[in-house]
Amino acid sequence: MAEPKIITAIDVGSSKVVSLVGEATAAPGEFSVIGVGVAPARGMKRGQIINVAEATAAIRESLDGAERSSALKINSAIVSISGSHIGSQNSHGAVAISRGDQGVSLNDINHSLESAQAISVPNNREIIHVIPRHFKVDEQDGVRNPIGMLGFRLEVQAHIVTGAITSIQNLVKCANAAQIDVSELVLTALGSAEAVLTPTEREMGVVLVDIGSGTTDIAIFIDGAVWHTCVLEVAGSHFTSDLALCLRLPLETAEQIKLANGHCNPNDLPLDNPFIVAGFGDEETVSVHRRETAAILQARAEELFGLIVQEIKRSGYDGLLPAGLVITGGGALLPGLRDVARHVTSLPVRIAQPTGLQGLVDTLHSPAYSTAIGLLKWGMHDIVARPSKRRRPTLNLNMKGWWSNLLPRGG
Repeated sequence: MAEPKIITAIDVGSSKVVSLVGEATAAPGEFSVIGVGVAPARGMKRGQIINVAEATAAIRESLDGAERSSALKINSAIVSISGSHIGSQNSHGAVAISRGDQGVSLNDINHSLESAQAISVPNNREIIHVIPRHFKVDEQDGVRNPIGMLGFRLEVQAHIVTGAITSIQNLVKCANAAQIDVSELVLTALGSAEAVLTPTEREMGVVLVDIGSGTTDIAIFIDGAVWHTCVLEVAGSHFTSDLALCLRLPLETAEQIKLANGHCNPNDLPLDNPFIVAGFGDEETVSVHRRETAAILQARAEELFGLIVQEIKRSGYDGLLPAGLVITGGGALLPGLRDVARHVTSLPVRIAQPTGLQGLVDTLHSPAYSTAIGLLKWGMHDIVARPSKRRRPTLNLNMKGWWSNLLPRGG
C-alpha cells in the first residue's frame, strides 16, 4: 500500500502564523486537513522579519500545534512570502524546439522560461517565481499548455516575481532555525488565489486582494493566468492604528473595537450607539460611538481601495477585469468593506473564504485562512501532477520559480 501524500504549509503573517498539514485524498488535487497550528506572530512587521529569534519561536509554536493535532513530525513545508520588497514584471522568452518531430517537451518549456529570466535583476534581488502566462508555438499564439505540440520555435510570455535577497534569507533562516526545511516559497497572493478564485474569474479577468494585518497582497488574473502582482503596505494594522490615534486609545483596545464593533459604513449604524472601553492613564473608561469609529475606518478603507485602483491602472489592465475584485484575508471580515470597495473601484466585489474543505476545518472557514489553505492546494497540485519537480531552497537561494505548478488552467 502506497504511503499517504503529506504536505505542510506555513503562512507566516504579521498577526499570526498558521501551520497546516494536509493529506492527499483519492481525488486528484484534493486533500484533508489533518493538522492545524496557529500562533500569534512575533518578530514580524509588514510581512518581513524584524526579530529572528521571536519569529523563529512563533513559527515553532505554530508547528508544535500542527504536529500535536496530526501526530506527525514535520520536517519540510511550503512557506508564504510577502512584504513591500516584492516586485514583479512581465518578460518574453524564446527557444528552438529541440525535437520538432516529437513535439514540445518539458525541457523545451524549461529552456523557454530560462530564456524569459534573461532580465536585469539587481544583485540584491532574487527571482522567486517565473510564471508562464501563455505560449506560442511557431505562429500559433495563446497556447496554454504546449506539451506535445509540433513546431520549430517555442515562445513564452512570463510573469516574474522577485524579492530582496536579505528578506528571503531571513525568512528561510527562521524556518530552518525552527527545524523546518523550506521546500518552496510562494507569494501570499498566489496562495490565496488557489483557495478562493474560481476558474471563471481567472479566465474573465479578476483582481485578488488579500488584506492581511501588515500588507495587502494583489494579483491580477486574466485568461486563466496571473498577469500582475504587487504588495501594498496599507493593511489591517493601519485601521487599528487610526482608531487608536483618533480616539486616543491603547492599540489593544483599538483592535478589540475593530474586531467587535468595527464597521466601514456610518450610514448603516444608528445615530446614538455608544459603548464603553478602557482608556489611557487616569481615564479608566471611555465612551465611544460606533458612528465615529465607522467614519474613521471608512476613511482608511477608501484610501486602501484608492491605492488598489491606482495599482490596477498602473498595470494597464483596468479595462480587462469584468469579474471585479475578490477580497480575502483577515481584513475582509470588516463589515461594510465590500460597500466601500464597490463605491471606490466601480467594480463587482466578492468577499471570499476557502470552501469545500475536509478534515480538521472547524476554524478554517474564514478569509483569514485563505493563504494557508491555498498553500496546501498549491502543494497538492504539484504532488499529483509532477511529484519529481519540487525544489528545496537553502540559505544560498537560487529560486528561479518552478513552472510545473504554474501552467495556466485549461488546455
